[in-house]
Amino acid sequence: MSDFFKGLEQVKFEGTSSKNALAYRHYNKDELVAGKRMEDHIRPAIAYWHTLAQEGGDPFGGRTFDRPWFDKGLEGAKLKAEVAFEFFNLIDVPFFAFHDVDVAPEGETLAESNKNLRVIGDIIAQKMQETGKKLLWGTANLFSNRRYMAGAATNPDPAVFAYAAGQVKTVLELTHELGGENYVLWGGREGYETLLNTKIGQEQDQMARFLTLVIEHAEKIGFTGQILIEPKPQEPSKHQYDFDVATVYGFLQKYGLEKKVKCNIEVGHAFLAGHSFEHELAVASSLGQLGSVDANRNDLQSGWDTDHFPNNAGEMALAFYYILKQGGLGKGGFNFDAKVRRQSLDPADLLHGHILGLDTLARGLKGAAALIEDGEFDKLLDDRYDGWNSGIGADILGGKLSLADIAAKVEADNINPQPKSGRQEYLENLVNRYV
Repeated sequence: MSDFFKGLEQVKFEGTSSKNALAYRHYNKDELVAGKRMEDHIRPAIAYWHTLAQEGGDPFGGRTFDRPWFDKGLEGAKLKAEVAFEFFNLIDVPFFAFHDVDVAPEGETLAESNKNLRVIGDIIAQKMQETGKKLLWGTANLFSNRRYMAGAATNPDPAVFAYAAGQVKTVLELTHELGGENYVLWGGREGYETLLNTKIGQEQDQMARFLTLVIEHAEKIGFTGQILIEPKPQEPSKHQYDFDVATVYGFLQKYGLEKKVKCNIEVGHAFLAGHSFEHELAVASSLGQLGSVDANRNDLQSGWDTDHFPNNAGEMALAFYYILKQGGLGKGGFNFDAKVRRQSLDPADLLHGHILGLDTLARGLKGAAALIEDGEFDKLLDDRYDGWNSGIGADILGGKLSLADIAAKVEADNINPQPKSGRQEYLENLVNRYV
């Protein structure tokens, strides 16, 4: 055991009357919600990168955190793994997620990097066996190293594509060996800064080929988890090809991959695309693409992806509404892609952030379950579209009427529809009853 969290005890559920700042007030992992344990609905995961690897920097200033494993190479990575599992136990969360460079230092060559990853991978495997913690997903960092400044899969240099492929192969295999339930691809640099030096069609063909190779290798090694793409419109690239869920789905359809890949949807990325979080979830669910979630929020007064911990229970209630209506996230979960602020220097701040996030998710989950159980919300939606279940509406959707048939029917039956209220304010009030 390290002494990084010295004096701190495991966070427990104590209820809404608790005055303990290091206790859950709403997140009771064993509470039954809609017939299932709360933990099994949420499937929460800790992001290795933000919790253990982030340095407290922002676009205008560097490191503010002083972690004992920083700049210590492989030995530092071993200490970081020790502290990571201490934290997973303290916060009492079943899953974690990682990039390769979060857990092990990069070497001078791919072979050296992979060797380092394997050393730490063995330590993680042992820690998982000892603690019972599970891997929600793994991924490779194909955006931080300067070799990826023009993209990885979409790079104009095939040597960079090849290097990235070798990197992903090892991380995918390690994810599989650790029992990971998903593998995520985030195209942080898969886009462009200027069209003056970019062939969009060429780059998208490359990206599709890369994704196909990943899918084929996953099948070859027997990986049965989900392959996920994480949409984001911009930052760090000016424009990224995985702009939002709809764009990703169009890309997957073009290359015949829509049955092989789903989306990992992040709150902050949805906002950067000009959408709400629930919009992206609703679109993904309607397309059969809702695979997993990154839980966070943006500072709406800042123009970049700030990765705060979620604190809006109403927003999360609407999110869980779509998740529950599709029967849950399956192999996915809620990964806390969130970080403490650069002035939050104390180890306890990591606990406070995750407590806030989990209590917010718990409130949202219970609100959504109560909204669905009440039934009024769904009834109002069904009533609004009821005309499509019979008469001319059913005939239109059933392909029984041509455009000319429809026009003739409107004239013959003197159809003269009048607008009906959308009742938005009533619906907003209805949702608020449960959060």
